[in-house]
Amino acid sequence: MDPQQLLLLAVPAAFIAFGLGWLAARVDIKHLIEGSKALPRSYFRGLNFLLTEQPDRAIDSFIEAVQGDPDTIELHFTLGAMFRRRGETERAIRIHQSLLDRADLAQADRDRALLELGRDFLKAGMFDRAENAFETLRGSTVEAEALGDLLDIFEIEKEWVKAIDCARELEARSGAEMTRRIAHYHCELAQFALLQSRFDEAGREISAAFAALRQSVRAGLLAGELALAAGHVEAAIEAWAALGRQSPQHLALVADKLMAAYKQTGRADEGLRLLEGSLAQTPSYDVLLVVARETHATAGPDAAFALLLRELRRSPTLIGLEQLVQARFAQMPADLAAELDIVRTLLHQQTRRLSRYVCARCGFKARQHHWHCPGCRNWDSYAPRRAEELEISS
Repeated sequence: MDPQQLLLLAVPAAFIAFGLGWLAARVDIKHLIEGSKALPRSYFRGLNFLLTEQPDRAIDSFIEAVQGDPDTIELHFTLGAMFRRRGETERAIRIHQSLLDRADLAQADRDRALLELGRDFLKAGMFDRAENAFETLRGSTVEAEALGDLLDIFEIEKEWVKAIDCARELEARSGAEMTRRIAHYHCELAQFALLQSRFDEAGREISAAFAALRQSVRAGLLAGELALAAGHVEAAIEAWAALGRQSPQHLALVADKLMAAYKQTGRADEGLRLLEGSLAQTPSYDVLLVVARETHATAGPDAAFALLLRELRRSPTLIGLEQLVQARFAQMPADLAAELDIVRTLLHQQTRRLSRYVCARCGFKARQHHWHCPGCRNWDSYAPRRAEELEISS
């Protein structure tokens, strides 16, 4: 068959497909129009207010619609969610509770209403009641969502053992990847055990974290902390040096402790060389501070100033400039340093803001590095670098 004949056959087929699609669309639109006639006009006014970003007027319209037609279940869910989002949890609780009080509610809608009620309790800080609601939903049509909310409660309350069990169950039920979070939960338990000097328990939790996630950076950091706390300085050095090879940027979080450990074993030069190599590979304000301090102690102020100047040219930041100015002030005559002290003061005021850590998800800034963001509660959203360093690198 030649190309012209194929073309003649293809054109009618295309028109037939278009016609069938048009007919199906007309049927769907017809059903949609017929269904919409049963909805109160206030429902459509509410939708219009939502589309025009007028949530207060939308809520008023939805309340009117619910009062006019109490059988409109979806309006109840919409209204309850809007109240919860606005922080009016008492009204949201009443709406979802009223749904659960209905004897004619289908089981799927009942499960959904209980899930939303649990979320109302969670938003209101009533964690016990929220937990009971979510526990009741095990085996229901919304079990995976309830387990996710239950996990949030365990994280908020720092119930890490329960969080581990819940995360594993959620992984089994929904297929969600939970290994990273499970490793963090074990690290939280290890960190608490370390604070209590329960070294055996801390070691077991660190091993469990590695079992969950072989390349866990946090577990590697804690392994060094545990070794140091137990008096095994060489083991701490080995753990942190291995971490530096695996994730050089995270070495900044323990640079000072690592240098102190090397000095304790009489190998300060080796420690300084390791940190200098890390700094050459990955610019870091925290590593630079340690290297500059040790360079000043071993080679003098001129060598420290030259180091800071070189790094500032390579990675120009205000927090680096502050250290350079500090180094120069140490070499100035007292009368000249006093005259220029305003420069140092102004720099310090600016760098206090720029030297914080920042969450990549929500932008929450903190003076210390967090594994679990206090703002959005995401894990691993803090880079081990300061805010200004991130801005420069990006």
